[in-house]
Amino acid sequence: MSQNGWPLWEVFIRSQHGLAHKHVGSVHASDAEMAINNARDVYTRRNEGLSIWVVKAADITASSPGDKEPLFDPAESKVYRHPTFFPMPDEIKM
Repeated sequence: MSQNGWPLWEVFIRSQHGLAHKHVGSVHASDAEMAINNARDVYTRRNEGLSIWVVKAADITASSPGDKEPLFDPAESKVYRHPTFFPMPDEIKM
């Protein structure tokens, strides 16, 4: 929380030409409506945004970089998920 007691909100913006929202930064606000307004004022000054998502930073759960091996290593044993597992027909030119 900031000195004024407002929670931190993470801001995600969908650009005019994008399909996905991207994290652009953070704002402090007393509620979700204020967070959206603050995010608009800070992160979309040149009318580049199509939509805004705000999420309380306290509500985000993330993995730690130290958890990389136990979290992602099991995928190595699933070779069927790799594109090399599937044979390509001779008719398809690469």
